[in-house]
Amino acid sequence: MSNPTEEDVVVGTGGGRDLHADIYRPANPNGAGVLMIHGGGWRMGSKAMMPPQSTALATRGFTCVAIEYRLTPEARWPAQVHDVKTAMRWFRANAGLLGVESDRIAVLGNSAGGHLALLLAATPGRAEYEGDGGNAGVDTSVAAVIAVYPPVTFYVGERTSGGTSAAAILGDAATVEAAKAASPIEYVHADFPPTFFLHGNGDKVVPVSASINMYNALSRAGARAEMHIYAEQPHTWARWPKWVQPTMDEAALFLDRYVVNPAGYRPPTQPL
Repeated sequence: MSNPTEEDVVVGTGGGRDLHADIYRPANPNGAGVLMIHGGGWRMGSKAMMPPQSTALATRGFTCVAIEYRLTPEARWPAQVHDVKTAMRWFRANAGLLGVESDRIAVLGNSAGGHLALLLAATPGRAEYEGDGGNAGVDTSVAAVIAVYPPVTFYVGERTSGGTSAAAILGDAATVEAAKAASPIEYVHADFPPTFFLHGNGDKVVPVSASINMYNALSRAGARAEMHIYAEQPHTWARWPKWVQPTMDEAALFLDRYVVNPAGYRPPTQPL
């Protein structure tokens, strides 16, 4: 099993302080990387939550970079996505040193981290979300997304299908306009990066309808999306010891198909 070979590597700055990441190097690298984003409702959690999933992906050949970002008690939105993009720029700028091809960097996030992963994928180059934490001008696009029980849309007032209260990320003064701008589902388009959803239909924190709605929107737009729903599983289940390896094996297969070796999965040519 792989363990972090480097911990607390400085990848940029946020709000005048250093931002850190842990790097998981595989024994047999496949040339692809995954930016790993923890959950915790944007207000708690840390990269210390990510070793099981990061290690599982590293055993499949992926170089994983598990990141920290400023939480809402420290910094108001959009500081969280600014920090994620700072880490993404660092990852791409240092891809060669990490044994990763710069166009083969995907992102995985759990819960609030899944939201940040989707928004990262949705908004490359958008000035309001890029921030200024380091490596200015480096491309923040991603090759694919693994979204694990992610919030995808925020509401103010009456709850919407699959929605999460905007107050959770924007505070009590949230506006409808700001909630819409923070919602990944608002940025769906045909060229959205290939996206893999993993959700339990017993989730009482982020309803499974969130992932279903985003999956349907991507599919209607012509983007590549895949949906895995597990019966009865509640929020956080994918990080439980019994579930880590099987779910990360599924994620690794998706990444192999769309990032590492897409040509190897093309259907054989049928005779006329």
